[in-house]
Amino acid sequence: MKIAEIHIYQHDLPVKNGPYTMANAEVWALDTTLVKLVADNGQTGWGETCPVGPTYAESHAAGARAALIAMAEGLIGAEVAPVTLHRRMDRLLNGHNYAKAAIDIAAHDLLGKHLGVSVSTLLGGATTDRVPSYYATGVGAPDDIARLAAEKLAEGYPRLQVKVGGRSVELDIETIRKVWEKVGGSGMRLAVDGNRGWTTRDALRVSRECPQIPFIMEQPCNTLEDLQKIRPQIAHGLYMDENSTSLNTVITAAGTGLVDGFGMKVTRIGGLHPMRAFRDICEARNLPHTCDDSWGGDIIAAACTHIGATVKSDLLEGVWLAAPYIEGNYDAESGICLEGGHIALPQGAGLGITPDESLFGAPVASF
Repeated sequence: MKIAEIHIYQHDLPVKNGPYTMANAEVWALDTTLVKLVADNGQTGWGETCPVGPTYAESHAAGARAALIAMAEGLIGAEVAPVTLHRRMDRLLNGHNYAKAAIDIAAHDLLGKHLGVSVSTLLGGATTDRVPSYYATGVGAPDDIARLAAEKLAEGYPRLQVKVGGRSVELDIETIRKVWEKVGGSGMRLAVDGNRGWTTRDALRVSRECPQIPFIMEQPCNTLEDLQKIRPQIAHGLYMDENSTSLNTVITAAGTGLVDGFGMKVTRIGGLHPMRAFRDICEARNLPHTCDDSWGGDIIAAACTHIGATVKSDLLEGVWLAAPYIEGNYDAESGICLEGGHIALPQGAGLGITPDESLFGAPVASF
């Protein structure tokens, strides 16, 4: 089975009750890119990539489409096989994993439909059909975030991620303490995510002033060198997120004991094929991790849920979805949704999502 056609679409995803606030960005709306692959047997598959603006990571929406357009002609006639497809993409374009991920996800969807199996089966087999999620709060006033934490605990979320950074570190410390007053002793796991927004000085201070609160510190500072500096001085678990840009970096961080886990985005690492390898590396080193993405609609949500369903249960920190922050679904009947802090694994072949193409308008490019 070979790729016969590639169609690239642009679609806007407004943020409900925006903005969504992080240490380095305010998000009012997201520009997502969708890819439809058509095989020579007429079967179709869908992929998606949606950077959170141009400052969260080394990615941006226009760059995704430019990279896809640069590769597309060279992918016509390629076998729909993840290993060879990635090698072909790498020959056509150096880097730009976040763009390649859209092709990778679409190929998995297409291959699953062709074989009549789900993407989670292609990735090794699901261990659950009810995948745990987690809620990310955004940066906000301490009392507001504490109230939100109590609400999400009541809704059944097993994990809460509190966004911090980009403001006075005293406010961040107050927020952490007030959140813990609401969720402490409940069993809800707590992550404090700096999104690269703290200096090493701030990260050390937070750990020293909150010694009795068992949170993990996710990507508190900007660089690998920053993480290496604070690692021996903090009393909390350290997770890498934005710095984990490739399997090579993951192998180094895991092998040297730099981190205790990862926040990993499917599109950052290049799609489901490299994400499968990442999952297995983490299992070999007994490192917990998330299986999520920066943003996006039903296609990305389904991809994250399928890979999350294959992770060893005690290592899965959850699958984060943008679904609670955006309106509507691509697939009105089978679109991804959250209930009780968990996600139902999509059913059917491939991703289990059939998007309504009329939502996306005409392709911005076709090959």
